[in-house]
Amino acid sequence: MTLSQAERQKNDAGSGKSPSASSITGLDATNFFLADVQGGVGPYLTVYLSSARHWQAGPIGMAMAMSGFAAALCQIPAGLLVDASIHKRALVAASALVTALACLLIVSMSGMAPVLAAQIMMGAAAAVIPPALAAISLGLVGRRRLPGRISRNQGINHCGSFVSAILAGACGQYIGLNWIFYLVCGSAIASACGLLMIRPSEIDQKIARGSEDDTNEPPMAIGRLVSQRPVWVFLGAIILFHLGNAAMLPFAAQVMAQSHPGAEAVTLSACVIVAQFVMMIVAWGVGRAMAHGVGRKPIFLIAFAILPMRGLLFAWFHAPYAIVAIQILDGIAAGIFGVIAIIIASDLTEGTGRFNFLQGMVALAVGIGGGLSNLIGGYVVQYQGYRVGFLSLTVIAVMAFVFFLSLMPETRNADDPSSDAPQAV
Repeated sequence: MTLSQAERQKNDAGSGKSPSASSITGLDATNFFLADVQGGVGPYLTVYLSSARHWQAGPIGMAMAMSGFAAALCQIPAGLLVDASIHKRALVAASALVTALACLLIVSMSGMAPVLAAQIMMGAAAAVIPPALAAISLGLVGRRRLPGRISRNQGINHCGSFVSAILAGACGQYIGLNWIFYLVCGSAIASACGLLMIRPSEIDQKIARGSEDDTNEPPMAIGRLVSQRPVWVFLGAIILFHLGNAAMLPFAAQVMAQSHPGAEAVTLSACVIVAQFVMMIVAWGVGRAMAHGVGRKPIFLIAFAILPMRGLLFAWFHAPYAIVAIQILDGIAAGIFGVIAIIIASDLTEGTGRFNFLQGMVALAVGIGGGLSNLIGGYVVQYQGYRVGFLSLTVIAVMAFVFFLSLMPETRNADDPSSDAPQAV
């Protein structure tokens, strides 16, 4: 047996595992039901506060920003917690239930303080779920099968969002906007049940945090990791991406609430449904592209290029059908981001033991960008109007594209085995 053959067999054994059908089914179910939990109530909150509570754009932007800022503050502790904990399933379940309690707080109490408190709770919970789910996936299937598994995770997650958006639109249109929040509560309970099917003994804790399976070396120092140029360029690009993107759909929701009162919930649901359907297809396509050797950077650049186009279209087209059609672009960009961001983080932390920490840093960057987008954009809209708000986001999106294109290197190794990796499990 040659050395390369021995190494390949070792890699297959340690990094290409085949977990049980119970664990795979549980992970699939968890991803499906968490789709309605992971982002809280998202743009539906802007519709609820605008239509049911009659808030102005500035306070709505502040409420939306609170979730992003809370998530930002909790990201690093969340990543370190996931790295250190062997109870990753419990972390996800607890975060889902905290989100459910926050939804109940919003609909049961009036005033700004309860809404802000609930948004902070959702932000803190949202800091834990993505790195914990990614860690569970990595620990179950290993690094070699991770691209396919993340692609499958994202496809199932978008399928869950697709279904929940249909239900949310029906609830908001025929029962009441409050029922959108109750729907999130039910999904949180269902996701906790899915987690129980994942066998904890099949989660390799060393691999799940990005360490090598056969090493006892401590994780890389945090300062050393963050100081590496590809890492901070990657995080900076994510901040700019979400700074130019996060507020677009909430702004569009507010435009619909003003121009078509009474139909905003079902129209917004149509936006989400279209985007999620596209994300399902894109997540699958990204996985196939990586399996055929396409690099991470060219795929991610497509997402960055889409943002300014979307901003310009939103600035000039306000009809409900046009807004729904524009969400096709959001589906492409978000579908790419959901898969590639995790894979790049895995590439950058291979062998460092800091995969979940960098996942937390990625989510921190998302929270900072998203929070600033809603906060700054909300007041730009309040004083300058929606068109200026969309154009401001477009300028930021162009800056994000140039930044990533010029400074971010390709992270896929030339000898990456993903092109002949086993199918996702």
